[in-house]
Amino acid sequence: MVLVYIESHKGGFAKSAFETVTYGYKTAQALGTGCTAMCIGKVDAPEELGKYGAEKVIHVSGYETFDNQPYSSIISQVADQIGAKVIVMTNSSRGKALLGRLAAKYNAGSIPGAIALPVVEGDSMKVKKTVFSGKAIATYEITSDMKLISVMGNSIAPEDMGGSASVEEMSVDVPQGRIEVKAVHTVEGSIPLPEADIVVSAGRGMKGPENWGIIEDLASALGAATACSRPVADSDWRPHHEHVGQTGIAIHPNLYIAIGISGAIQHLAGVNNSKVIVVINKDPEAPFFKAADYGVVGDLFEVVPRLTEAVRQFKG
Repeated sequence: MVLVYIESHKGGFAKSAFETVTYGYKTAQALGTGCTAMCIGKVDAPEELGKYGAEKVIHVSGYETFDNQPYSSIISQVADQIGAKVIVMTNSSRGKALLGRLAAKYNAGSIPGAIALPVVEGDSMKVKKTVFSGKAIATYEITSDMKLISVMGNSIAPEDMGGSASVEEMSVDVPQGRIEVKAVHTVEGSIPLPEADIVVSAGRGMKGPENWGIIEDLASALGAATACSRPVADSDWRPHHEHVGQTGIAIHPNLYIAIGISGAIQHLAGVNNSKVIVVINKDPEAPFFKAADYGVVGDLFEVVPRLTEAVRQFKG
């Protein structure tokens, strides 16, 4: 049995949830077994996961605030009850915390950030992931009895198969967590960067925060999230939750547009898993052009408004 742990936010699911269920379902098919999804806390429509391959959804109510100690205990108890030999989750900050704790509990092999479906060979699995800050792809083999995988966002397309899943409410004995959460502050009204299919990002070439309107206009026209380089966040031109790169958020959108960013190695480490990279910079020697699929050499203050207008006309 393959168990897929699905995160929810305010009772709903993000796109990554459906990607992860699809991954779990196809992994179960390769193993010749079934796929069960589980979620913890407030979930408005857990049966929705059935459309993406889950045969059954186990819902553990309560525990609204994430703490990886009790959450890992809940997941392991559900896995033991259904006889799961593979546990799949999203490669989010939550998934990364849970993967290590569960791997230690089961003395199991784990692959964080899988980018492709596993290849099953007997009792082992071979799974691909990026290494060296995305510069290469390595294949790892898991031979342990329990196998743990977290799935990188945008690595597999969610497939609505039109199925349905029964929902089972389950109660478990959970140890008291050692973390007391005083408050939770989340960014509202914008597309979360790890979930975004399109990201428009800008750097010091913008010259100041007062010029950011042209970036937001392009993002609005494309239905994209906005991001920035570290110097921009450090200068308080943009909030730190928009900082992408090795020391910020690592993202994997289908399209990444870098505007006025030179392309330092630390920035590339967080974005070079993007499927298509477009660079706009007036310096033809900017390092970012070497990593770009498409490049525009020109003044961003002329190029970006014209690009925004072209997008609006195309969509209109």
